[in-house]
Amino acid sequence: MLKYLNNKRKKGQSTLEYAILIIIILGALLSIQVYIKRSVQGGLKSSSDDIGDQFSPGNTNAITTTRVKSTTRDTFVDGTTSSKLLKDEETITNMEYNILNVEAEFWGGV
Repeated sequence: MLKYLNNKRKKGQSTLEYAILIIIILGALLSIQVYIKRSVQGGLKSSSDDIGDQFSPGNTNAITTTRVKSTTRDTFVDGTTSSKLLKDEETITNMEYNILNVEAEFWGGV
């Protein structure tokens, strides 16, 4: 009978040890969650800074130049006009963006 009670006490002690271990781990994670959040936010800020200049709708000057070049032959015979494309059409688009007066831009902060 004594052996049976001793065995039950060891199982209860084992369960209590696991519960205490889980509580200690959760307490440690809760206490360092601020540092984990800061490290993740720092990584995101670093990544966004690596992308380059941000788009500013009020201060962005965009210059777009599009050039279309084609060669056609137009023929007018007996009141009808026909057009034939001799070379493939070539389209060249050039875009240039400049951010003006970035220091005066309001980004929603205080």
